Amino acid sequence: MTTSHTEPPAPAHDAERGLVARLSVLDRFLPAWILAAMAAGLLLGRAIPGLDDVLAKVEISGVSLPIGLGLLVMMYPVLAKVRYDRLDTVTGDRRLMISSIVLNWLVGPAVMFALAWTFLPDLPEYRTGLIIVGLARCIAMVIIWNDLARGDREAAAVLVALNSLFQVVAFGALGWFYLRVLPGWLGLATDDLHFSTGKIVVNVLVFLGIPLLAGYLSRRIGEKTRGRDWYETRFLPRIGPLALYGLLFTIVILFALQGDTITSRPGDVARIALPLLAYFALMWGGSYALGRAVRLPYPRTATLAFTAAGNNFELAIAVTIATFGVTSGQALAGVVGPLIEVPVLVALVYVSLWLRNRTERTA
Repeated sequence: MTTSHTEPPAPAHDAERGLVARLSVLDRFLPAWILAAMAAGLLLGRAIPGLDDVLAKVEISGVSLPIGLGLLVMMYPVLAKVRYDRLDTVTGDRRLMISSIVLNWLVGPAVMFALAWTFLPDLPEYRTGLIIVGLARCIAMVIIWNDLARGDREAAAVLVALNSLFQVVAFGALGWFYLRVLPGWLGLATDDLHFSTGKIVVNVLVFLGIPLLAGYLSRRIGEKTRGRDWYETRFLPRIGPLALYGLLFTIVILFALQGDTITSRPGDVARIALPLLAYFALMWGGSYALGRAVRLPYPRTATLAFTAAGNNFELAIAVTIATFGVTSGQALAGVVGPLIEVPVLVALVYVSLWLRNRTERTA
């Protein structure tokens, strides 16, 4: 799995072994590097007193600059690979578009609400934090997971942009519904959510707008000045590894920011992890099954599954900290989100590729 080479040949066993042999050390042992980055971040957060405070203060409008930098570096190479002249083929696929909207904005928040109340009925702070995580649909790291799983890049760009639009207009309404209205209807305890719509707009512009514009301009200018062949065979392979470097850097910084909080409350982390594990399994598995049921090809099925299962951890953490405080249980739930999401979705990349190979062998 790599973000820097062309599509692999037919998935016969010999071809698969040849593909693995050609991977760089970084690509071949990606899960190990990701786990090492998580461990390094946790250790840094514990070993260097005040590091989390220093990193937390380096921000603009609630956006962490170190995390923002890592995400920009991570997303730019993938978005530079998108063939923007093919986007109309995605927007015209009603099966994909309707499925994505339903999964992300109807099913996803409802599933997280149900799991949060099922697993954490006695822990209202963690429960609220998880519900907020479920409302923050992914617009960043899903680009990487989709690319590693050989998903449809053009479809991912469109669905992520769609999620961004809905995030701006629907996040507040859904927060009000799932924290106040629906619990009241069911006779459950209610909560309130206060947030700045401006911060959500900034979040979307930084984590999607900047790399999307940079990727689009790179392709337009590169193809116009040097041609598509040079752009795809010379330029893209050079910038491809930056995506994984950016991913590892982001993981280190993220876990360094919250290392002390996570390692000092292992029991609470375990309680929060259970509904998250169930959520990722249900959302990814159900979305993949839906994609196959409506006869989407593998690349778009994978894209549908990853965009439905991923969450915007940066937004969830920012909202919970701004609303409830940095030491709150809600903020801890937001922090545990990527702790579980990163390794689980890496594992699902392998599951997705196995399903792809199995499908192609039986076709």
